[in-house]
Amino acid sequence: MSGALTINGGYLTQRVTGVQRYAREIVAALDGLLRAEPGLTARIVAPPGAADAEGTLPVLRTRLGGRPLWHQCVLPFYTQGTLLSLCNMGSLAASRHIICIHDLNIILTPESYSTTYRTYHRAMLPLLVRRAARVTTVSAFSARMLSEHGFCPLEKISVIPNGHEHVLRWRPQLSVYAAPDAFARPFVFMLGSRARHKNVETIFAIAADLDALGLDLVVAGAKGKNFSSLNEANLPANVHLLGFVTDNDLAALYQCALCFAFPSLTEGFGLPALEALALGCPVVASNAASLPEVCGEAALYADPRRPQAWLAQIKRLQAEPDLVASLKAKGPAQAARFSWAESARKYLDLIKSLSLA
Repeated sequence: MSGALTINGGYLTQRVTGVQRYAREIVAALDGLLRAEPGLTARIVAPPGAADAEGTLPVLRTRLGGRPLWHQCVLPFYTQGTLLSLCNMGSLAASRHIICIHDLNIILTPESYSTTYRTYHRAMLPLLVRRAARVTTVSAFSARMLSEHGFCPLEKISVIPNGHEHVLRWRPQLSVYAAPDAFARPFVFMLGSRARHKNVETIFAIAADLDALGLDLVVAGAKGKNFSSLNEANLPANVHLLGFVTDNDLAALYQCALCFAFPSLTEGFGLPALEALALGCPVVASNAASLPEVCGEAALYADPRRPQAWLAQIKRLQAEPDLVASLKAKGPAQAARFSWAESARKYLDLIKSLSLA
């Protein structure tokens, strides 16, 4: 069926992180574009129990599920025409397959993942990219890693980045953190994660120094199991662990923070940094991996392995209001360079080249 598109809907059963956000936003933007392509029919095929998708594309939920076997043992029987997989995993049976590999963190920072996850993905990814008709990724850095580590030649890879428009739908005024008395002092904002490559320990190492400067450290997503090696009882009093926050909360926190600290050792893209820029929040980011590519001249940078370098950049922001104003102005303009609508158009071009050939 040459004019058919099957979208791998495995992401509809997963918690929404950056990878799943990418899939949801690309599919939602594709939905509108596909309406202008009468010769191309599309549907999403998902495991049982999958959430609804944004937009009007039909979702077919299969009777059988169970990751990871679903991709290899169930999805192939429901695939018609070109298969689009946006979350690092897809079907080996599909020859007309477009697959997005977001990063090679399983190679660059294997300690961030369980042995089972790491082993399975290390075995599958080379086979998937070799079998796929087209491979996409989200940054030039990730494309270079795929090539340098022998997964895929650069000429087979299309860089199709994340976008920023989703933050414009967020409503910070609905968040409890938008209240004038939500925080007693100015604060540095950070997203917490137990994944080693997120490198949150670098910022915790300067928490006491921030306290001496009259600054709090506010961390979203950092309670309970999200930190495997953090003893919350020993944290300085200026550290506030918020746990889970909504998108509206994120918007309020980005907009109220002195800055957003993003100390990752590696990132395929670094969507939180782009979100912060889009909302006018000054960003201090690692001078590593994809982050200079994403943030450009709209952020300050620090060595992810040198806590005192982060403290120095935060001190600059506290002492130089003109620098803060400059970064607040540059952020939205930098973020506007990355568009879900434009990325969806690039996917449509790839789909048409395979489906309508």
